[in-house]
Amino acid sequence: MSTARKLTMAAAISEAIGQAIERDPDVFVMGEDIGKYGGIFGATGGLYGKYGRDRIMDTPISETAFIGAAIGAAGEGMRPIVELMFVDFFGVCMDMIYNHLAKNTYMSGGNVRLPVVLMTAIGGGYNDAAQHSQCLYSTFAHMPGLKVVVPSNAYDAKGLMNQAIRDDNPVMYMFHKGIMGLPWMAYFEGSTTEVPEDNYTIPFGQAKVVRAGSDLTIVTLSQMVHKSLLAARQLAQSGIDAEVLDLRTLVPLDRAAVLQSVRKTGRLLVADEDYLSFGMSAEIAALVAENLDSVRLKAPVKRLAVPDVPIPYSRPLEQFVIPQVDAIVRACSDLIKAGKPEAVAA
Repeated sequence: MSTARKLTMAAAISEAIGQAIERDPDVFVMGEDIGKYGGIFGATGGLYGKYGRDRIMDTPISETAFIGAAIGAAGEGMRPIVELMFVDFFGVCMDMIYNHLAKNTYMSGGNVRLPVVLMTAIGGGYNDAAQHSQCLYSTFAHMPGLKVVVPSNAYDAKGLMNQAIRDDNPVMYMFHKGIMGLPWMAYFEGSTTEVPEDNYTIPFGQAKVVRAGSDLTIVTLSQMVHKSLLAARQLAQSGIDAEVLDLRTLVPLDRAAVLQSVRKTGRLLVADEDYLSFGMSAEIAALVAENLDSVRLKAPVKRLAVPDVPIPYSRPLEQFVIPQVDAIVRACSDLIKAGKPEAVAA
């Protein structure tokens, strides 16, 4: 029987990668500072000492080159994992990601498969300013050809990484810095969970109800799951019973789970750390709007996300633009009030 230990998300991701390297000689990792340093957010911690430079390859600051090399290696039958240090850096290698990684299987008529895992750090909350603090998962979810995975805890992080490595399609695997369990960075402790030693997988496209409720649904993912759970505890003290749904993956998206939850509660808040316009929050809102024949809403859908401004360096401003627990509480309270007859009459 597999034993479960408590691991941080960083340790869980590293363990999944290490087990994949042992299992499959075609798996290897490339990226900046992933070797002896173990990745600046710990996702490859301890792997270099175990598996050496042939399987854990430090690269120069050359994102286009090493992502391109991964695409070529995958086309020849290998299963590379590459780390783009910050998702914000996608601009210097977007041609490789979108015009090659995402499209070449389609453009080859399915004759070239590209089992590449492109993992990258997302999120703010620690004053790293506009070029190091975005989420941007909606940007990649918008692009056909890429699967998009965004775990919220260590158990999911390992299972989803195992699934990503086995997938024959390119996968964007996006981990939030604020839930990796790094000793030098404040993080949400709920992300450190029991993790079995075995090589379990979590299928893509299966959202998880992390808190059942009856009054409203909060659809969210990544670090916002933990903020939403904290908000739900506060709301419970006021008699509001919130359900929290962790999407876990954006592509594929578990539309059925969203609709099932909203049918039950009749109210929806989408809580997101990505930008408000044209993003995940809009997609979820549109999904519900397109299914109003089977979903009866008691109040209009509410969205809570980052306004369309660069993430500020200033801590007070950063805390203001990134949704916090108190903002989720207020938005949920407003949703309940909006659905009451007296509020409509007023």
